[in-house]
Amino acid sequence: MTFPVLFLPLAFLLAASSAADAPPQTAKSSVVPTVKTVANSIYFGGDILTMATDAAQYAEAVAVLNGKILYVGTNKGALLHQSDETTMVDLKGKTMMPGFIEPHLHPSIAAIMLPNEIIAPYDWVLPDETKRGVQGHDNYINRITESIKTNAQSDSVYFIWGYHQLWHGELSRELLNNIAPDQPVAIIHRSFHEIYLNDAAIAAIGIEEADFQNNPQVDWEAGHFYEGGWLALVPRMASSLLDIERYLEGLSIMSQLVIQNGITTIAEPGFPSANFEAEYALLKLEMDKLPPYSVYLIPNGTQLYRMKGGNKEALAFTRTLDAKYNTENIQFLPNQIKLFSDGAIYSQLMQMEDGYTDGHDGEWMTPPALFEEQLSLYWDNDYKIHVHANGDLGIQQVLDFNRADQIRNPRADHRLTLHHMGYFTDAQAQQVADLGMDASVNPYYLWALADKYSAMGLGEERAENLVRVNSLAERNVPISFHSDFSMAPMEPLTLAWTAVNRVTSQGSKFSQDQRVDVYTALQAITINAARVLNLEDEIGSIEVGKNANFVLLDENPLKMEPIALKDIEVLGTVYRGE
Repeated sequence: MTFPVLFLPLAFLLAASSAADAPPQTAKSSVVPTVKTVANSIYFGGDILTMATDAAQYAEAVAVLNGKILYVGTNKGALLHQSDETTMVDLKGKTMMPGFIEPHLHPSIAAIMLPNEIIAPYDWVLPDETKRGVQGHDNYINRITESIKTNAQSDSVYFIWGYHQLWHGELSRELLNNIAPDQPVAIIHRSFHEIYLNDAAIAAIGIEEADFQNNPQVDWEAGHFYEGGWLALVPRMASSLLDIERYLEGLSIMSQLVIQNGITTIAEPGFPSANFEAEYALLKLEMDKLPPYSVYLIPNGTQLYRMKGGNKEALAFTRTLDAKYNTENIQFLPNQIKLFSDGAIYSQLMQMEDGYTDGHDGEWMTPPALFEEQLSLYWDNDYKIHVHANGDLGIQQVLDFNRADQIRNPRADHRLTLHHMGYFTDAQAQQVADLGMDASVNPYYLWALADKYSAMGLGEERAENLVRVNSLAERNVPISFHSDFSMAPMEPLTLAWTAVNRVTSQGSKFSQDQRVDVYTALQAITINAARVLNLEDEIGSIEVGKNANFVLLDENPLKMEPIALKDIEVLGTVYRGE
């Protein structure tokens, strides 16, 4: 789905839409306030859904002062904060909610993916075009061949994102050499955890087989780098990935997608990907434009372990980040860390208790002994830990290691958060609850993967029960949704729609007992998404003292058929009162 990009002030937008039959949005009142505190703006006249309680709660009006929420309540109460200088914003019956929060999104992936070629199994909607999906081996090879011949140059690596073997068939270095003997070509897997390089790309990056001799997750002959091999390769190819002009173009497109989808806060768990200083500097250039959203960063413990020469060195470095790098709209979250358990679900390399139907094995992103050491180190230093974990075996590893840490060193309200959780059992959901963990899940996996994985790799029972959100909800585990962009579109309402309806790309209605209600889904993209970042006292609901971050919707998600949830039009956002 596509939305217009709205940069106009909300009051102007609403006034322009109905000036003929209503007072101007910026009309001033001569009412003398009976209190000293005067609002900059007052919002009224629509469904104002606060997301402040466990059940739906509405306010008649919201008053804002200096970017913060001053008052939430009745129209009469709000008028006590009105003066001649107060902008009155009539919502005209539309719905206002807290601004959507994307608690797991990767600007580095967006910056690489968005300005380069996209050839994936399904369509990808960009601000100005739709990149059409393609399926079938011959169709895929024809598309990448055409793209390479039209766009690739001999002096720079040409990146194509979106390949998946189950939709596109086998890929290899030899095949890419035949298509492009002279142009450097890199095919990034749909998971962003794998890459295929041809000879020209290997030469351009300047790597040799000996550089990866002891890495079991590199197939040099195939030009295939995956999981740990991908993590080892990324810093070596940083100069190609971080091409300044194209990277900044990608960040600009990302900002458009953030704005048009009603998002006012994004977070990246796992910074950096390749080069700390370069990625930060380029992100800062985009955020210096003051787009209407905030960025929060969580250090990547696994990459910093490599970059700094050890876990203790990485820990020490993370303690310096907020003081050195924080700005008004970019902040490192203090005492938080991202770690990695098993492989990517899109690669079918997550670790599964009962293996795969075709006999292949999953992979560990971090060797278990190293992961256990990292988990205990950050646990003992009172960090909030975020863990990438996808398969039931990968998730069980986290549960077992953390259970041992909790016995040895109990901590209250630790909020260790499992991210993604592609496949887990009902019994594991109980363990998550018992251990006091949070869950930040990607419900889009079901839409994108369930039909194909039912036939290949997982079998019906496991594939049809991907991301069993209701098993967590029933146990009161705090749940947030994320896109892990580009693992899902940057569309919070689409994530909510998937969890509410559990309908796949092929129209299959799988595991309907795992559906959640609409309000639970809305909590997962607002207040619970704030909680996963430890920011629920600042954002995520419309309450006095919080940031005045709002999204305006054409329809009320709670007053429509759930199957239409993803089609609600986002009319605009308010960011810090503007």
